[in-house]
Amino acid sequence: MSAPTPPTTTRRDGEGTRQKLLRAALELFTSEGFLASTTPVIAQRAGVAEGTIYRHFSSKEHLLNEVYRGTQRWATGVVKEVDGERALRAPERLGRIAKRFVETADRDPAGARMLFRRRDETYLDPPSRDAAREFRESVQQVVAAGKADGMVRAGPAELWTSIWLAVVAFIIERVAARDWTLDQPQVAQAIDAAWGAIAAPPLPVQGSMSSAEGPAAAG
Repeated sequence: MSAPTPPTTTRRDGEGTRQKLLRAALELFTSEGFLASTTPVIAQRAGVAEGTIYRHFSSKEHLLNEVYRGTQRWATGVVKEVDGERALRAPERLGRIAKRFVETADRDPAGARMLFRRRDETYLDPPSRDAAREFRESVQQVVAAGKADGMVRAGPAELWTSIWLAVVAFIIERVAARDWTLDQPQVAQAIDAAWGAIAAPPLPVQGSMSSAEGPAAAG
């Protein structure tokens, strides 16, 4: 009779299989779409039998929520890490956050795409929605700090957060699709544009109005 497999080895193998399934699901959901990615296709991509999926996940929706929450929590960690650098002003903090996300899009297109994926929101469970909300609120906190310093436009921080995220999502999609590479000027320009879209307009220089109006008034 063969010796029983040590529990630690079994757990390690099980976690490895689980990670393979998560990775396969992530890549398929962000390329083929959630509905088109059937469990047989996911299992084939992961190199396991279809039944193995149900040893780790209760359904395809369960898989989706696991990969979605993972990306949201990772992104929240990035934002909080950069936001902790209080010596940086809001533009620099947001710029660093955007750069981290864009570098991830180059290295891991599927993971970056899942971060901003909205078309499968119907299938998200409450913990996933909470994770997405936490990510968004972490970015909003950086924007609000910039607004308090007079560097962000007047108006709701929630609005400017949405605009900034929309531009960053656009950059990520271009990089993930290999339309842009990290060394192309469009990337840096677009990151600057994300900040420019929410930045407070510069204050007028004192005396510029009177000098501009002088000749007209004299005429």
